[in-house]
Amino acid sequence: MRVMVVDDDADVLSVVGRALAADGHVVVPADSVAATRALLATQEPHLLVLDLALPDGGGLELCRQIRADGYAFPILILTARSDVAARVHGLDGGADDYLAKPFAVAELRARVRALGRRATAGLVGTTRAARVLRGDLVLDFGARQATRSDVAVPVTPREWVILEILASHRGDVVPRSMLLEHAWGEATEAAGKSLEVLVARLRKRLGAGVVRTIRGEGYAFGAET
Repeated sequence: MRVMVVDDDADVLSVVGRALAADGHVVVPADSVAATRALLATQEPHLLVLDLALPDGGGLELCRQIRADGYAFPILILTARSDVAARVHGLDGGADDYLAKPFAVAELRARVRALGRRATAGLVGTTRAARVLRGDLVLDFGARQATRSDVAVPVTPREWVILEILASHRGDVVPRSMLLEHAWGEATEAAGKSLEVLVARLRKRLGAGVVRTIRGEGYAFGAET
């Protein structure tokens, strides 16, 4: 898997690059917004590891621009901030995961592996070829495309994971713990807050009724085929 690592700290680039290369990844380093955009034009990665503090611009704005340009590869954000507000801004900006500095290299490698598995294979095979309709909304799980009134709606890889799990259990309530384990690999408090942010984002983009909250139990898919 080709992984682009963007950080202006040469030591971080070196440590992360060696660790990911040891896992068999092809690592493409970049140390600025300009370098990242130039590389994206010639070698699109399968996954992006992005530091938010860059010398020629904000990593979060770069993340938003990447999503606006139509790139759908997973983005793992690195930042010195670990508060909830920072996580919310990162996820709202289009990131799929968030890792606070300083971090354990083993955890970084594990998160990259998890994001890579979800990006290349998906978790729920039964919905991959399905088209789910709800009013003017069309969810094409085979192509991983969402449209409202024939206008494309951006959905990140992690958001597709959640939608696929919910859609494959239409008519049932999916426990929060199941969504957390599949999408984040852990049912921690931080992951739970991230799930709430993700669900709110899906409702804003796709419609309030697409994901229903079943208080005290979990979530249910609200769209009808």
